[in-house]
Amino acid sequence: MSRLTPFFNTAAASQSAQQSQTELTTKPSTFDLDSLDLEQLPLHCLSSQLIHQHKILPLLLHERSLLIGIAEPVGTELLDSIESDTQLKVKTVSVEKNQLLAMIDRLVETPSTDTGWLQTFERELQQLAFEDIPTPHIEMSASVNDTPVVHFVNALIKNAILQKASDIHIEPFENYCRIRYRTDGMLAIVSRSPKAAAGRLISRIKVMANMDIAEHRLPQDGRIKWQFDQHNIDLRVNSCPTLYGEKIVLRILDQSRQQISIDDLGFDSLQQQQFLNALQQPYGMILVTGPTGSGKTVTLYAGLARLNSVSTNISTVEDSVEISLEGINQVNVNHKTGLTFAEALRAFLRQDPDIIMVGEIRDQETAGIAVKAAQTGHLVLSTLHTNNAPETISRLLQIGIEPFNIASALLIIIAQRLVRLLCQHCKQAVSYPAHRLQSAGFSPAEFATLRLYQAQGCPNCHQGYKGRTGIYQVLPISDQMRSIILDAPNALSVDKQAQQEGINNLREAGLNKVRLGITSLEEVERITRE
Repeated sequence: MSRLTPFFNTAAASQSAQQSQTELTTKPSTFDLDSLDLEQLPLHCLSSQLIHQHKILPLLLHERSLLIGIAEPVGTELLDSIESDTQLKVKTVSVEKNQLLAMIDRLVETPSTDTGWLQTFERELQQLAFEDIPTPHIEMSASVNDTPVVHFVNALIKNAILQKASDIHIEPFENYCRIRYRTDGMLAIVSRSPKAAAGRLISRIKVMANMDIAEHRLPQDGRIKWQFDQHNIDLRVNSCPTLYGEKIVLRILDQSRQQISIDDLGFDSLQQQQFLNALQQPYGMILVTGPTGSGKTVTLYAGLARLNSVSTNISTVEDSVEISLEGINQVNVNHKTGLTFAEALRAFLRQDPDIIMVGEIRDQETAGIAVKAAQTGHLVLSTLHTNNAPETISRLLQIGIEPFNIASALLIIIAQRLVRLLCQHCKQAVSYPAHRLQSAGFSPAEFATLRLYQAQGCPNCHQGYKGRTGIYQVLPISDQMRSIILDAPNALSVDKQAQQEGINNLREAGLNKVRLGITSLEEVERITRE
């Protein structure tokens, strides 16, 4: 087996496994499973569904290599899929079939109905693909009686909600249709469906989202209302033509998960107090910055929830509204009717507002109206796409806002990212060489007392992580900072002043989370890579 030799050249296994390695050198055809310590098998690396379905068993895990026992040849597509899902280099070794099946039955729990849904519906889809290959005309009419497809889509959405996924990606390729979930910010494959059934999957979702199933050439948007566990789930659907068909992405908006308090966002005590101080001001502008998917909207709504009362008039305009909050007037942008951010802001200012939230400042007109509102007795909250807090000043200047307007309106800038939390069941202490710690940003004075952890992976988590929290750069606009803004500075000047005021950047904020043992150094470096 060509995949076997490199693994055993580097793996440090148990003594019994090492003895088996010696035997394998001269007799590579089979591997004796009885030579392994069963308690050391890395069963967490593969799902029980995958093990039972393909009759494979993870045997040894060393660093980033995984050895899998097989009784019959498996396709390279399966091995490539495992490597993609686990981020491990996969090697295989032949084992005796009866011995393998007995060990699987003994050690690996048979998938229940809830976790084995994928196998059942994939088999039905496979049968559907071979028995009734859809033509373009059939593909356009996703019948409600197309039971395998209906069941598969329903199970796909339900399982994504149970796994707390934020998005579902359905992607047609030349020979298959790939389905992935985004969980804790990371995409992972959950299914490779038959290419012949892909059209019906996509058509079924478009029907559910009230989209035009006859239109395949242009992107479309839709919406699905989903009832689950006695509460409503909102799914935003977008289709986009690709080389081999239409790609569909479903964004899962679960109101029960998204309404969160400021205490739960991940601010340190000083940053939280600075944010609360800004929220208590009668007028001015609060800006939250970061890339798409960094949690900006949740931060804004945590602030709005704090301010929401019967004595306050709060209005928001977004594209589109992602979180519903009772007691707040929420408006969706509608470009077809001319309802833009700027038009909505003008309307708000004629309706006696106290607090205004703008989903995103994209242009000079919107920015100008928002700044004027902040200067004339209103508290304005909004987002901007910049990499860090100092760059926000440069971005406002580029949009066309005058320096004196920025200086007089701005209260605070919050730049943020989301980092994955280490699983508390399997995280493992790790030591790094001094040069690695210093290059990451730690001080040599703290090397001796640092206790850091890295991700491992277990049945309770996803690749060693479970859940996410925020890291923040909170920049209150001090009098000294206002003086610098009046000179139309670049980002470097603002950053220098921020450092003088003791403002942590995003990397420093992330390292504080590493020191607390709640995330890994690798995760912070991934998120704050410049």
